Formats: sequence, structure tokens, C-alpha cells
Amino acid sequence: MDNEDRTEIKSVDWWTKEIGSRLSKKERHPLEMASQALEQHPGEAELLIITAFAAIVEECPQVCLRCLKRLKKHYYFSRPTINICEAIALAQQGKWPIAQILIEKQNFPISRFSLPPGIDLRWVNGWISKIKGWKPDTTRTARSKRFSSKPTGQKPQTKQAISTIDQPPPAIDPLARLPAQIPLTFTMSDETRFSLLKQTAGDSLKEFHLRLDFARLSLFKGFDDLLCLSHLDGVKHYWYQIETTRKVLKQFRGRVLLADEVGLGKTIEAGMVLKEYILRGMVERVLILVPPSLVGQWAEEIRTKFGLDFITTHDPLFRKDAPAFWSHPRIIASIAVAKRPAHFDLVAGQNVDLVIVDEAHHLKNRRTKNWKLVDALKKRFLLLLSATPVQNNLVELYNLLTLLKPGIFKTEKEFRAGYMLPGKPRIPANQEQLQRLMRDVMIRNTRALVDVRLPPRQATTLRIDPSKEEKECYSLLSDLIRARHKEETGRHRLALHHLLESAGSTPAAASFAIQRYLEKSPSNKWQDLYLRYASLPSGAKVKALFDLLGKNPSEKKMIFVRFSKTLDLLNNLLREHDIPFARFDGGMSGPQKDAAIEQFRAEKEVLLCTETGGEGRNVQFCNTIINFDLPWNPQTIEQRIGRIHRIGQKREVFVFNLATKGTVEDQILRILDEKINMFELVVGEIQSIMGEMTDEQEFAGMVFEAWVNTAKETQEKAFDELGDKILAAKKEYEAAKTLDDNLFGEEFEVV
Repeated sequence: MDNEDRTEIKSVDWWTKEIGSRLSKKERHPLEMASQALEQHPGEAELLIITAFAAIVEECPQVCLRCLKRLKKHYYFSRPTINICEAIALAQQGKWPIAQILIEKQNFPISRFSLPPGIDLRWVNGWISKIKGWKPDTTRTARSKRFSSKPTGQKPQTKQAISTIDQPPPAIDPLARLPAQIPLTFTMSDETRFSLLKQTAGDSLKEFHLRLDFARLSLFKGFDDLLCLSHLDGVKHYWYQIETTRKVLKQFRGRVLLADEVGLGKTIEAGMVLKEYILRGMVERVLILVPPSLVGQWAEEIRTKFGLDFITTHDPLFRKDAPAFWSHPRIIASIAVAKRPAHFDLVAGQNVDLVIVDEAHHLKNRRTKNWKLVDALKKRFLLLLSATPVQNNLVELYNLLTLLKPGIFKTEKEFRAGYMLPGKPRIPANQEQLQRLMRDVMIRNTRALVDVRLPPRQATTLRIDPSKEEKECYSLLSDLIRARHKEETGRHRLALHHLLESAGSTPAAASFAIQRYLEKSPSNKWQDLYLRYASLPSGAKVKALFDLLGKNPSEKKMIFVRFSKTLDLLNNLLREHDIPFARFDGGMSGPQKDAAIEQFRAEKEVLLCTETGGEGRNVQFCNTIINFDLPWNPQTIEQRIGRIHRIGQKREVFVFNLATKGTVEDQILRILDEKINMFELVVGEIQSIMGEMTDEQEFAGMVFEAWVNTAKETQEKAFDELGDKILAAKKEYEAAKTLDDNLFGEEFEVV
């Protein structure tokens, strides 16, 4: 776990004092500290108030209004300072008339003691005077008449005072103070449990701590206090994720549609719910259904962040013994695999405590195998995750609702009659009524609520000219793969796929992959190609990498590599060039990985890492990544970027992609950049876009088919057609996002 995650939990009083100190000294950024305080104490009223004031001091009115919205939802306040704070925020937004109405409600002066610590009373009174003195501009024509966003500067006109001498207000006798006489009685809910604490004779310290934990856990009757928070490893969780988890457990009783906007951490929220249920002993059997390309990512995140081991449809047991695999208590499976005829009945026959479905908009049609599989599962809890649950029409909403609340409607016809306009399937007949219905099954946090402000990101692709020998070897390898592809099927084709990917890395990776292939499929032509690759130097891409490293040597950089031989090669070359680096790979233990990250943070300039580099750890002190090996799956590229371009990053992020001209990787980067401007998308959007293309075949498989099934002369056209499919998928995603924004807006946020 990184240093940030081990930060001591400080008290509300400590935070209030420190924030007040920053406010009074007018130094640094009090709002930043206030936001950190709310992460530790999300629902504390005093922190919400001081954060709201810190926001208007830094002229961030939207943040202020969000804090006040959370405050009013959970607490009743009659304090005039709340109205004044809200009035100032509205004035900063240019909403002077509303601000004026709020100020007029306060018919007595505000005192310094009613303000949060550090807030200057003169500053507050200055704003109150501005708001009271504001007047609309009456010089404009009626046609163009609008409220001004700033006060006019005119002095307020007041009636002639009766007396020209300022007189103090008449003295008012203070209210009598009466002592509170409220009898209090404390009764332990279960005396026998707490009597265990008294049995200390002869016990070891370990046994005493076990009894203490038992007594503490006995107090957790409800879900207000989450057990999972102290059991998360490397998870930077935020207040809205904590509140979402509580709401799923308490209000929705474990059956909910999590529809947060892209990039806000639906996976973290689902993982927190899962961990909480497991810690409380409420679930044992769990099935997580995801698109094929996300199986590995889910398994890695659940293992590293939540300490839970799941088997997946990538494991050997799945191929050896399907019935034994599907009876395992914890499974992460490709939904495309689970719904196949060979597995459908095996899966549907399982009794499962908790089912989680990622990209749940693939359940939008109740006539599909996807929907029928989830419906057939015997399940107690169900979490559906989708940033765009409705994509074409409101019937899709009906289909999701019937999974979460079976029997909520008798028929689809009843739903259409009550909630849909004839001939307009996207427009609800009664939007307010539909939203009331959805509040029982959906949470949708928006970026506006969370106030996600990421620094800019710059991406640069370096297209590298190969040497003559490299170019000839790659061309010959492609020809041999095309010829062999026509003969091979199934797993043998996967080997060809791997060969082509390795050739895009380095000659060392290519020669090793060909050598492994020759062990199973001896051939003179393949043997000759192996010898040619083995005789090549490190390659043009390696030279380009070290040229790049030399341009800004003091800046920390993460270099992502996919192949072990390339990793070893770069490891040795970095040593030869005397470049300080740390190595992070999948073969290292947890403590070794933590040590590598700490070395990178404290003293090394480069982190040489495999795909898992930085996963579950804070590496936001770095703002540059170099994609030396480019995966064919764009979602993997996006996951790499998400290691550093995420909430908490303060600096501009730089992404460098290295691709050899004339390779598969060169074509992939071309269409991703030209067709959808991939590197300008919000982290998480590429996953949604790819999900629109197909749930049967992974994008990497489409890339391979486009390369091996076309002649060299028509390859560019084949990739253009693939790019057109991606562009169409992007348009579908954007249309669905617009539809969902119009349907749901900010009505389903957790606050």
C-alpha cells in the first residue's frame, strides 16, 4: 500500500483547525485541504460547512453548492450562515436575484462566532452589501433585458432616515438558560458477547485482540460503519463511492443499477459492496460476468485491491472440467463464454449469492442469451454496471428493471402504456414518474457532482523506420503466418497471433517466440527466419527509446513492455547506459513490487514495467508513460494511461507511443487516432466504445484477421474498414450518453 493510503485518519477537530488556519492566513489552498478532510469524514456537518466556505473564498461556487446540497439532505440547519454561504455562491455564479432573496431572509446581523474558523467577517459583510445593493440594469430594452452577472456598482437607494444620528439597537434581555434534565440509560444489546472481554486470565495478546475484534464487530448491526474500508489495499476511495456503497447495502438491499458516468469508478464501488458482504459473512458464492476483454482486468483489480482470489475463464480448469469450474464459489467469467450452449445450463443451474454484471447494457434485449442467462441465475444480490444503461429506447430500461425487481411490471405492454409515448420510444410519457420508479433501483453519479478536474494530456506517436533487415524479416514472418493461418484452427491460431505481436516488439522477442513455435511445428522456412531474427541487433525501436530518454533525463517515466525477452533486453541496456531504474513485473512478490515503487518514487528516474506496472499503487508522482510495446487491445492502452491520468494528478500528462512503420501496431495507432481521437477521450470511454462493437470477438482478434486475411496491397483498406466500425461504435456510444443524460440528469446522484 502506498504512503498516501497509509495516512493517519485525523479527527474532525484537527481538520477544522488546520483549514481555519489556512483560511485566516490566506495562504496556499484551503479548499484542497478541506476536500482531503471530507475524504476521511464524508458526512461530517462541520466539515461540509467549512468546505463550502473555503470554496467561495477560492471562488468555486459549484463546489460550495454541492457541499450545501449534501448538508441539507442529511441535516436540518436553521443557521443563517448556511443561507449566506449559499447566497454568496449564487452571486458568484451571477444569480444575483436568487442570492438577494436569500439575504433578505436574514433580518439580523451575522456575528463572527457563527462563522467557521478562519472566515473574515468583513469579507462576508462585503459580499452581503454587494448582494443587497445589486439592481438589474433598467437601461436595456425589454427585448434584450437580462440579469447582469456583476453588481452595477450603484449605491442602494434608501428611504430618508428619521434620525440623522446612528443609534444602537435596543438592548434585548437574554433568554433564560435552563439545565437539561434528560435521563440516560445504557443497555448492552448482548451482555454475553461483551462478557468475553472480561475473560483475560492466562490469555495471550493475540487472543485478547481476537476477542476485542469480535466485540467490535458485534456492534456493526447496520451498514453505517463499513468494515471494508480498512481492508482495501492501494484503493484511493472517495466520499461518493463510500456513500454509494452504504446506499446499495442499506436502501437497495444489494440489487441496483450502478450507472456512474465513465471514469468515476463503478468497479471500485462494486468491489467495496462485494468486500463488505464477504466480511459480514453474507455471501459465499459470487459470479462476475464481464465482456471477454475485461476478464483479466477484473481478476487483477479484485485480487490486488480487495484481496480476493477468483478463478476465471482463462484458467486451465475451465477447459479441463467445465462442471467443476462452474461450481467454484468465486468466478470471473466472460459472458460471451458463459452463454454458449455448452455452458448455459451449467451456469444457470448454480445458486449464487451475488452476481455482478459489467457493461450491463448488453442485457438490454430480453430475447438475447445474455439477458436470459442472468435472468435464469438463482441469485440473492445483483449489481448491474453500465455508464449508458439506455441506448435505443425505454424498453431497454424495462428489461433491466425486471432483472433487478422481478414482477415490478406484469408485462412489457403495461410498461409501454404507463411510461412511453406512442411512436416515440426514447421519450418518457411521464418523466417524473419514471424517475421516481428508477430511484428505487439506480444510482448515477455525475462528473459535475464529483468535480473531476484532470490536467491536460498530450499524446505523441513516434513512427520509427526499421532497418532493411528488420523490414524484410517482418514481411517474411507475415507471409508465413498468412499461409499457416489457412491451415490452423483454434489454439494454434492464437500462437500465430502471439508471433505477430512479438515481432512488433524487438528482434529478441520475435526470435524467442519463433523458437518456441518451432518446438511444436518444425519447418525449414521457420528455422531460417529464426536464425535471421536471432542475428539482428536490438532494433530501431530501442534506439528511438534511448533517444527519448535522453531528452528529459530528470523527469520520471514509466516504460510499458509486454514481452519478457524485451524486458530483459531493456533491463540490461538501461544498466549499460547508467540510467537509474526500478523494475516491476508480474513475477515479483507484493513486498518486492512495493519496494520497486518506492525506489521509483524516491531515487530512480525510470520504472521498467510489464502490464501490471503501478496497478493498485499511487504512481501519480510520475506524469510520463512510454508505450514501448503496444497492445492490440485499446482498452489496455487506456488502462496504462489511467495509472497516472486520474483524480489526484496535478501535472500535465505525456504519453509516447513507439511503433515501427509497416507493422500491425502502426496501423492500429493510425485508425485509433484518425477515426476516434483516442488519446483525447476520457479514461474509460474507450471501454464503452469497444463494447458497442461486439461482445463475441475481441478487437485484437479483428485486428489479426484484418492483417492475415488481406494482401499487402489492400491492408490499409481493411484497417480503414475496421476504423469505420470503431467510428460507428463511438457515435452509438455518444448517442446513448446523450439519451441517458436527458433521461436521468443529476436526479440519481448519491447525495
